[in-house]
Amino acid sequence: MSFYWIKTSSLIKKIFSNYVWDIPNTENKIYLTFDDGPIPEITEWVLEELQKHNAKATFFCIAHNIEKHPDIFAKVINEGHSVGNHTFNHLNGWKTSTKEYIENSIQWSVVREQITDIRPQTADCKLNTDHCKLFRPPYGKIKPSQSKKLRQMGYKIIMWDVLSADYDTSISPEKCLENVLQNVSPGSIIVFHDSVKAFPNLEYTLPKALKYWKEKGFVFDAIK
Repeated sequence: MSFYWIKTSSLIKKIFSNYVWDIPNTENKIYLTFDDGPIPEITEWVLEELQKHNAKATFFCIAHNIEKHPDIFAKVINEGHSVGNHTFNHLNGWKTSTKEYIENSIQWSVVREQITDIRPQTADCKLNTDHCKLFRPPYGKIKPSQSKKLRQMGYKIIMWDVLSADYDTSISPEKCLENVLQNVSPGSIIVFHDSVKAFPNLEYTLPKALKYWKEKGFVFDAIK
């Protein structure tokens, strides 16, 4: 099993204070995020589960997937969720030059603008919203030079407070559920993945977690 932190430490948050790790608030809000979509059936299933609890979330989409599934991308926004840049094809920043990384991230914006151009705007679906200035580095791996460039471009770098590890095929669905239930507190940003690889754990965890959090009085909000 790969090494990772389920709960991000206060020390890490302090060292990398230019990134958003959580969003403290007094309204019991938590922030569900979904990486790597949109994916047919899986992203749509996530949207159905969120709707059952009137929950809003943030989807960090891969532009290559947006190109293949523009209708699902539009549906995410139509249903009141926010979206963010997850690069064009899921680059690992540590293994990529800053020039290539930024160009790849700009490609995301180009794809999003193309989708906007071919789809009529409605009051509920504004694909050129400021929500698109959210950025999450794939794998959480980004160089300081890449982060600096992106922040100069107006992006907020959104990391996380709690990692579900739903993508880890070596853990059980029960462990995935335990990861989120034991570590979430008001202001937490929680990472899930609407991907084929993560779906066995996500399918088990998300409905139970949403029900539990709602019973505990948490409010689900999108990152803006």
